Amino acid sequence: MSATQNLEPYWMPFTGNRYFKSHPMMMAAAEGMYYTTTAGQKILDGISGLWCCNVGHCHPKIVTAIQTQAASLDYVTAFQMGHPGVFELAEKLTEMAPGNLDYAFFANSGSEAVDTALKIALAYHRIRGEGQRTRLIGREKGYHGVGFGGISVGGMSPNRKMYANTLLPGVDHLPHTHNLSENAYSRGQPEWGAHLADELENIIALHDASTIAAVIVEPVAGSAGVLVPPRDYLQRLRKICDQHGILLIFDEVITAFGRTGASFGAETFGVQPDLITVAKGLTNGAVPMGAVLVDTDIYAAFMTGPEQAVEFFHGYTYSGHPLAAAAALASIDIYREEGLFERASEMAPVFENAVHSLKGAPNVVDIRNIGMMAAIELEPRAEAPALRALDAFRRCFDAGVLVRTTGDTIALTPPLIIDEPQIDQIVTTIGQALRSID
Repeated sequence: MSATQNLEPYWMPFTGNRYFKSHPMMMAAAEGMYYTTTAGQKILDGISGLWCCNVGHCHPKIVTAIQTQAASLDYVTAFQMGHPGVFELAEKLTEMAPGNLDYAFFANSGSEAVDTALKIALAYHRIRGEGQRTRLIGREKGYHGVGFGGISVGGMSPNRKMYANTLLPGVDHLPHTHNLSENAYSRGQPEWGAHLADELENIIALHDASTIAAVIVEPVAGSAGVLVPPRDYLQRLRKICDQHGILLIFDEVITAFGRTGASFGAETFGVQPDLITVAKGLTNGAVPMGAVLVDTDIYAAFMTGPEQAVEFFHGYTYSGHPLAAAAALASIDIYREEGLFERASEMAPVFENAVHSLKGAPNVVDIRNIGMMAAIELEPRAEAPALRALDAFRRCFDAGVLVRTTGDTIALTPPLIIDEPQIDQIVTTIGQALRSID
């Protein structure tokens, strides 16, 4: 970074802009498991960029795919036109998907995928003559992006409070499942908490099932701090939705593409949703892209009327963008060719044992994990919530390891190519950081 570079004009997302611009952390390059800063320091990536670079950084196959595509077809509208790559991607993606999720609708991010899924759910009921089903059910501590639909069904207060009077009407929320007194230091799915799914029955009794369109949850609540679902919790949600004709949407923007040790979290937990949203690992973060995977019966409900009529008035300028499709196709090939989902499943016990070795470290109150996701929750400072974890984040970065914090929780989601020494380096660095702060 040039000493004279002007950082001021860029309004950074989800960042303390004033602090960053006086203490910048600038990356210049990345390869495999590592970033390189503008000062030349190597940084071991413990969070896959932002839950997305599952095959590591700058994989040659993805780089070549993007470069080749940019040189042949840079852009074509998705409205009334197409290109071979996006149709090939839809086929490969739906072949990976569980159950009858045989159709893919493309967006540009997880936020857009969520808003698309919500619109599909509402429109589906209307097409079927149940237009009164307009209510959406999210969950406390849920994160579903930053569109108005996503923050309405989401349950993270800081994301909602500025817009409280303008969020979608007719939205309710299930209680979250996080309970330290019952589930602290769980390995994998906690034993306690399945009954919390039954709160959906109370919400249904309050509003009447005939008014509810869909329930949306993350199989694992990632942005809230890796909140793993209790055993049988998701199964109960599925059963209640089935009993009342309510669609179940899984937001798998974080959990898809090997993060839980399978193609999708739905497979890990053995629950079949009606729609799945994906993004992040879809293109390995190389080009923005999101998608909604849609059940065959839902798609078929839209395919009525004149053949030339638009069936769903929705889409984006960059839906199915050629460069994004090329990156996604390359990423899917790499997942298969390098056996990364299987690798994630094999490395998960090693990862679990390593992160749980931090039990007893200063201020640690919980450690939880599933697959290649983990969280170390810290006791907040009474006068400054979230700053203890932020201090740990900065100490880790200075020591050459990138972690993520959410509140007073340190979250880890390393690329699926990580090896055991790199896991040890991440955990050792976190331990040293925790012992160096108050």
